[in-house]
Amino acid sequence: MIRPILVGQKDEILDISRKLNHTVDPDSIIDCSDEKSCAREAVALVRAGKGKILIKGLLQTGILLNAVLNPDHGIRVSPLMSHVAILDVPKYHKLLFVTDGGMVVAPGLDDKRHILNNVVELCHFLGYRHPKAAVLCAAETISPRMPETEDAAALKAAALEGDFGSCLVEGPISMDLATDPDSARIKGYHSPVAGDADILLVPSIATGNILCKALYGLAGGKMAGLVLGASVPITVNSRSATAEEKYSSILVCAGMAQERRPSPNDI
Repeated sequence: MIRPILVGQKDEILDISRKLNHTVDPDSIIDCSDEKSCAREAVALVRAGKGKILIKGLLQTGILLNAVLNPDHGIRVSPLMSHVAILDVPKYHKLLFVTDGGMVVAPGLDDKRHILNNVVELCHFLGYRHPKAAVLCAAETISPRMPETEDAAALKAAALEGDFGSCLVEGPISMDLATDPDSARIKGYHSPVAGDADILLVPSIATGNILCKALYGLAGGKMAGLVLGASVPITVNSRSATAEEKYSSILVCAGMAQERRPSPNDI
């Protein structure tokens, strides 16, 4: 599926490969002594057109993203980079796309516009003609005491103006109404998104992080995750993530890499 260029401590990589009885071509390894140089070299390879996916190994996520976001030598091409978690939850009837639980700490309204555009682009790539997005809040009413509800209403209005293309946007809407049609019926909440959301746009990184870990941890779901907004798709799975999660993330990125992505030199 992929032909990896491994960036890291060459002797250690070769030693691990021998213990696994897995042949690695020494010429496919770029020898680097520390995490920062690994991140810089990997990003440089992408800039040079030698990599179509950026896969985080065992280095810290922040170190890799600092190299990706470097204003002079990075690979960001969109106004805002964001993380999308693709979740397969046993009690839900289809996949859920949760964003952003991994990049943007406290997004404002403009940030949320970019986050939504990023995930809609991903959904369209995966074959969703009319994805349904729920802008999650703790309540369904607009209140100045909860600014996220005002943001949700503004995003819904923008969607009605066509700002997000063929995407249905609802908000403010709570988690139960977005995913449970019975709750929506009982509460009298009428929307084509209610009980059938594809995208869950969360108000903060804390909300997204906790939600995702609850859904694929306690709820027994499966997950793939990637960062969007760079010249190539990026996996930033936790170092403790399962092999299945890492494989699924690489699989999505490999599919996206078949399409030409813009390079920093195009901007």
